[in-house]
Amino acid sequence: MPYIPHTPEDVREMLAVIGAASVEDLFTEIGPDMRPKRFDLPKGRSEMAVVKHMEHLSARNRSDLVCFIGAGVYDHYIPHAVDALTSRGEFYTAYTPYQPEASQGTLQAIFEYQTAVTRLLGMDCANASVYDGGTALFEAIMMAVRATKRTRVVVSGTVNPIYRTMLASYTCNLNLEFVNVPGRGAETDIEALKAAVDEKTAAVIVQNPNFFGSIEDCTDLFAHAKSKKALSIVSAYPVMQAILKTPGAMGADVAVAEGQSLGMPMSFGGPYLGIMTCTKDMVRQMPGRIVGRTKDTKGRTGYVLTLQAREQHIRRQKATSNICSNQALCAMRALVHMCLLGDEGLRRTAALCVERAHYAAKRLTELPGVTLLNKGSFGNEFAIRLPMSALEAIDKLSAKGFVPGFPLGRYYQGMDDVLLVAVTERRTREEIGVMAELLGGIL
Repeated sequence: MPYIPHTPEDVREMLAVIGAASVEDLFTEIGPDMRPKRFDLPKGRSEMAVVKHMEHLSARNRSDLVCFIGAGVYDHYIPHAVDALTSRGEFYTAYTPYQPEASQGTLQAIFEYQTAVTRLLGMDCANASVYDGGTALFEAIMMAVRATKRTRVVVSGTVNPIYRTMLASYTCNLNLEFVNVPGRGAETDIEALKAAVDEKTAAVIVQNPNFFGSIEDCTDLFAHAKSKKALSIVSAYPVMQAILKTPGAMGADVAVAEGQSLGMPMSFGGPYLGIMTCTKDMVRQMPGRIVGRTKDTKGRTGYVLTLQAREQHIRRQKATSNICSNQALCAMRALVHMCLLGDEGLRRTAALCVERAHYAAKRLTELPGVTLLNKGSFGNEFAIRLPMSALEAIDKLSAKGFVPGFPLGRYYQGMDDVLLVAVTERRTREEIGVMAELLGGIL
């Protein structure tokens, strides 16, 4: 029995109001070849039979592969307490509060989340989060455009190409000029970025570690940007920030991150968490919600939505964003994850990832014809050039239960034979050894 309250007459009335002849008319934008033909769901089955059928279908997904894919999403271990705590009824909702006086528990959790991510990234302020890392990067650009009244944005070619594609899509109807500065192999071309930043530049964008896993200090670049009155934006990998020089220490104005690695499963692509932090000078440009802590007339601690420059609260033309819905439950998971690990646990996790990644790089580059692209320091991710197609290597090893990495040919010209390999604390030295032997067997 479907749980749809609308009668056929209700549906006809709604369609008539919007001028559609049928429900199918609502989906004309989706090409026929992109629509599901059928779900193979037999009619008239019991709930138990339907669940069994759906479990059979889901079992066709390969979820048992040993994963060395990264490129922005990482297979980290999630303590079971994260699920146990965040599945409590009072937290288990994605809805975000609009009435500060009625949501003290939720507001305190957001405040604690903001405090944790600002400490992790070395920044002054954070908002309650946005959709994902790419959305956060777009919002950071809009902060810079509003603050500087400029429209030129300089982007390093070593920023995640998926994020750069998102930026192009989000801004295609805006009057912005993007200047893409290619990297030098697996390294960011700091000097070329400096040369590209001028008096018309709103912001310069880098990633650390960059998309190829290289670790870089952008302090000089950010100082140069400041001398041109341009802002500096960093897209960071939060786990590595526990042991790296933070964006704040480098002098960044805005630091954003994809928070999936802090307690969220890979989950076929989402939902994820967009972390946004900035300096105090930039806080009024921050989109979404910011929760503050205060005291009431009796001296009791209270939490309140301190800033939310949304179109519901101020003049529409002054609003900071229309896509600032925060990921409340994901932010809660990130907070619980960080609290469970603590400072020491986060540092040990990051150090373990780096140690095993360097072991993997050593084992893989011992294979004939395999070379490492990273010329400097790298964290838990690195790029290798193979004596064969990266896609072919992935196909052959996937059949044996291992996904050896992420192929870069789709995003970087001339890199069809380059594989981006990510190692987390979940990958054992034995798994790394087996993967190296399997790869050696097909070269």
